[in-house]
Amino acid sequence: MTRILLFEPSYARVKDQLPPLGPGDELLLMKEDGTFWLDGREIAEDEAAPEAAWTNNDLYRAGAKARAYYVAILKSPHLKWVQSGAAGFENPLFGQIVSKGARLTTNHSQAVGMAEYVLWGVLDHLQRGRERRAEQAAHRWTPLPFTEVSGSRWLVIGFGAIGQAVARRARAFDAHVTGVRRTPGAHEHADAMATPADIPGLLPASDIVVLSIPLSAQTAGMVGAGFLAAMKPGSVLVNVGRGGLVDEPALLAALDAGKPAHAVLDVFETEPLPETSPFWDKSRVTLTPHASPLGSGLNARSDVLFVENLRRYLDGKPLLNEVSAAEVLGG
Repeated sequence: MTRILLFEPSYARVKDQLPPLGPGDELLLMKEDGTFWLDGREIAEDEAAPEAAWTNNDLYRAGAKARAYYVAILKSPHLKWVQSGAAGFENPLFGQIVSKGARLTTNHSQAVGMAEYVLWGVLDHLQRGRERRAEQAAHRWTPLPFTEVSGSRWLVIGFGAIGQAVARRARAFDAHVTGVRRTPGAHEHADAMATPADIPGLLPASDIVVLSIPLSAQTAGMVGAGFLAAMKPGSVLVNVGRGGLVDEPALLAALDAGKPAHAVLDVFETEPLPETSPFWDKSRVTLTPHASPLGSGLNARSDVLFVENLRRYLDGKPLLNEVSAAEVLGG
């Protein structure tokens, strides 16, 4: 018997796509009020005991109401698989899941939206969008020269699904892209590939530096004073990875010094960003509230992945995007 835990709003979207369940398999639903329902009857949180569960963007947006869902997962003595809605796995929740012996699969459905976000942020800065909007608001007819993406050099640090999606789009604008990952070797979506050890030597020539790398013990604080001082004058730093990748006081000081000239930041060390943070009013910063994945196609892509992985799980086949316990606990 497989008991599968789903959040009711998610179930409503995919119910007609779900694979047939076998004899004894059960769908356990958590409603938006945090109550659990099995076969049309409410059960206690301690009775939930799912074997499989799906955590996704619906739950993330539910805020505190989602707590009961996570508690049910972690309390379950039968848990064997969780499909995550996130690409990364540094959240302590995932460590607890794999420590129970359960399997974890991640989700790269955000890559499309995040890559489009990166291109938007860079283009808006290079095209002087803030100044253009100010001129429009003031009813001033002011032609403003701008910097083209064509011919620019991009350094994409973290060349997984997100980094590759960024690279494909930047190269469509005739940019030169160098991807950075731990494993050496050429890649079809990059003009050149490098390893993390090569980063210091590449920064002085890079016009755009994109952080699309997970947060780990090795990457925490990697963008510090030395990294920033090595950046090219007039360059742009984009962070869609995690806030902890960046030494934020060092970045504020570097922006004042003009290296980088601008930062596009979707993630911060403390989220929500405190109202007192100096980033809010920094003219050299484009700031968004961890919203880069929230494209119009995110749910549809995530739904397809979950349904396919559920089919594979029930059939005993290999799962897509599975990460090992060693990766999660060692990351």
